[in-house]
Amino acid sequence: MCQSEQQLENNLIKQLNGLGFESVKITDTQALEKNLKIQLEKINAEVLEYKKFSDTEFQQILNHLKKGNRFEKSHTLRNRLVVKRSEDTELTKDPSIIFFNSDAWCQNLYQVTHQITQHGKRENRYDVTLLINGLPLVQIELKRRGVEMKQAFNQINRYQHESFSGTLFDYVQIFVISNGINTKYYSNNPKQDFSQTFFWTDKKNKKIAKLEDFTEKFLEKCQLSQMIAEYIVLAQADKIPMVLRPYQYYAAKAIEKRVKESVKNGYIWHTTGSGKTLTSFKTAQLIIKNPEIKKVIFVLDRKDLDIQTVKEFNSFSENSVDGTDNTKKLVKQLQDTSQKLVVTTIQKLDRAISREHYVNQFEDLQNERVVIIFDECHRSQFGKTHKAIKHCFQNSQLFGFTGTPILAENHNKGITTADVFDECLHKYIITDAISDNNVLGFSVEYVGKYTKKKSDFSTDIIVPDIDTAEMLESDKRAEKITDYILKDWKIKTKNGECNAMFATASQKMAKKYYTLFQKKKPENFKVATIFTYNANEEAGENQNYENPENSGNLDEADSVIDTTKKIDQHSRDFLENCISEYNQEMGTNFSTDTFDGYYKDVQKRVKDKDKNFLAEGKRIDLVIVVNMMLTGFDAKTLNTLYVDKNLQYHGLIQAYSRTNRLLGKTKPHGNIVCFRNLKENTDDALRLYGDADAKEIVFQKSYPKQLEEFSEVLSEFSEKFPDASEISNIQSEEEQAEFVKMFRTLNRLFVYLQMSADFSFEDIQISEQEMQDYRTQYLDLKDEIQKSDKTSILDDLDFELELILQDTINFDYIISLLLSIGNIDSEPERKKQIEKILKQVNSDEKWRKKKDLIEKFIEECLPNIPEKSNDSEAEDVEKLFSKFWDTEKKLALQKISKEEEIKPEIFEEILKNYTYSQKLPQRQKILSLPTEKI
Repeated sequence: MCQSEQQLENNLIKQLNGLGFESVKITDTQALEKNLKIQLEKINAEVLEYKKFSDTEFQQILNHLKKGNRFEKSHTLRNRLVVKRSEDTELTKDPSIIFFNSDAWCQNLYQVTHQITQHGKRENRYDVTLLINGLPLVQIELKRRGVEMKQAFNQINRYQHESFSGTLFDYVQIFVISNGINTKYYSNNPKQDFSQTFFWTDKKNKKIAKLEDFTEKFLEKCQLSQMIAEYIVLAQADKIPMVLRPYQYYAAKAIEKRVKESVKNGYIWHTTGSGKTLTSFKTAQLIIKNPEIKKVIFVLDRKDLDIQTVKEFNSFSENSVDGTDNTKKLVKQLQDTSQKLVVTTIQKLDRAISREHYVNQFEDLQNERVVIIFDECHRSQFGKTHKAIKHCFQNSQLFGFTGTPILAENHNKGITTADVFDECLHKYIITDAISDNNVLGFSVEYVGKYTKKKSDFSTDIIVPDIDTAEMLESDKRAEKITDYILKDWKIKTKNGECNAMFATASQKMAKKYYTLFQKKKPENFKVATIFTYNANEEAGENQNYENPENSGNLDEADSVIDTTKKIDQHSRDFLENCISEYNQEMGTNFSTDTFDGYYKDVQKRVKDKDKNFLAEGKRIDLVIVVNMMLTGFDAKTLNTLYVDKNLQYHGLIQAYSRTNRLLGKTKPHGNIVCFRNLKENTDDALRLYGDADAKEIVFQKSYPKQLEEFSEVLSEFSEKFPDASEISNIQSEEEQAEFVKMFRTLNRLFVYLQMSADFSFEDIQISEQEMQDYRTQYLDLKDEIQKSDKTSILDDLDFELELILQDTINFDYIISLLLSIGNIDSEPERKKQIEKILKQVNSDEKWRKKKDLIEKFIEECLPNIPEKSNDSEAEDVEKLFSKFWDTEKKLALQKISKEEEIKPEIFEEILKNYTYSQKLPQRQKILSLPTEKI
């Protein structure tokens, strides 16, 4: 007999009782507040002189606890409150009470309750709640075995919108979801999705998934309190709490233990993209608490990392880091005994410790205990700078973070990471991260065919017989590659929703490709290039053209580039021209004199492609690089890397990993397109940095394998739901839920197929129109749920709307569809075409809400366009459609303004700000809007 949800809940509570959680019966908000008063009196008994709170005093506390949003309440939880005495108490002083003991975390009070009822937009009952000092700090939602765990996640999301807000449940720090077999946890961040839920593991990254095992390891009261006290980071910039993942926890704990117990060094091997910045920040926070440590110095190895990591550090602790180039500021930070954490670049640190007049200013620090943490230590710690750091800080302890350590197989001049940093304290490799869905896998294609007699370019995956510079640098080959990328680009980047990077072998080839793209690209395709220039261009070209020995080392830290020094004019002139073209397209004003500003702007436009710049039409679709941005640069929207250079070992993994950051379901994997024969190098790198089964985990299945899997799922789906038009007649919610789940799986596989250049509807047993019909039914079910006030079993199903978005539906496409109606004389044929257009619009989540407007335009405006040539007619349709659209927007704005009694110009300004920033205005700003009659 299958275990019921009730049995699962009862067993969990019994286990928690055994772990020291006292059962308490709490049914509603009033009972919760009554219990809170008792628990706060107990935990603060000594400062209260063992007296109880008066009603007035406790009301002070409740008022204080109800202030602010969830993020602000996370700070309230960790701070003290001075309670003003009321007339009916005789305390010797105003007590400063705690809500949670963060210093002695095991000395809190622990209770468990279940089925608390909360009222809000809807009435909800929560499964199991863990109370610490009377506050609900952990909420557990359960589903019976066999039910997907994501339903519990969606249920909590529903609670957050319907009944959490403004209650004591805003103080929840950790959510736990489980169906008995699988259990995950995550922080109270309303912005997150299911990809930000985590399994707990042991030190070797083995998942602890069963609920009873998870409870024993994670929910043990001291372990749980320590997670809340020390391993949740309150990110100031984004105003969200972030709980560490298990591998981050073990890494931070390992370094903290090493500092307490010895003076030995160590390094952390966490794969690229797994969140080393958050780990290193929390590590620094923990070490700072050690009174023996006078200073923690976090060292970045390159200026472009400084741009990114400083921003992330500041997001965890606002204004905590100075990101300037001023070495004098660094020296002042080293002098300042009150500033225990310093974040700097290796370039600035090198200057500070190399010049005597600087060193003399922080002489007192040189013999103190200093901990120095190196980000991406595989590149920064193998030269003279490392020796200088050791010599300057003679009592220092060094720790490094790296996703690709230097090992015996890929050592540089015989030195490995272990030689510099001693032993590896914790390891989390690429296969672990992909298995945990913390980073994406890769779809790798090898494109190119070369023979000795003649050069021929095709899409065959064939090992080249020759590899000469003459052939690889030929104009004909470069042109064919450019054409291939432009043809392939929309498929790879989801029709421009994502963007791409092109890694070239040298400055010479970067220039050649940039020139070709500018010549051949369509008008709306934005391309940029970024590379550093050399004092002697010809010598620089020889150095830049990569060979297997240096292709693994994309950057040498001791080779610090100074972009202000005199450089060769020819190289500078070319880049100056590139920047000038960039200025014209992007509306900027950079030059080679302001190269750093240009570099930062390029990075920003690659990163923010799906936000403001996309709306403005000023985003970057393809950035051409040589070495820059192939390491340390993170952009979620970057999903494709084209490679025309030799890469191996850590350089290859680093470069490929630019594409594997998570971006919802529209980005199922990173795309790698190699125009070199890198298959052997890729396999070797994965063997080194993965494990024996790395290829099975890291690589996306081949197109034939994907096709086979899709066909099997389609066969089962078609047998159950053979006719899309009949879906709307399904009455049973259980059968509707089955359709949602089955189509969701089918569509997910379909999305993977579409990203292959080989995809054709002829390969699958379903037409494009049929897929659209099923999508429409899928979306209609979602709309019905949103309109309904009743609780439905479909409420907590995940509809994966990101996977429904049609690649081709955009403004230009709508115009082309409308244009196709104009030349139809037959009324039945015209109606049929209109129905087809509306059906296609209805199948796209972004456009379905505009369906009525498009239908109105077709009926009222389209017949008024005079017959002209196609080009002229297209122009007229576009102008009329834009005018119609603007008019309808203004009418809608006026209607809302009138209904809400807001001045139209004020409301319009709010909408403009939201369109640009995608940030809703603050609640107080909305409340303070003029409300006089208009």
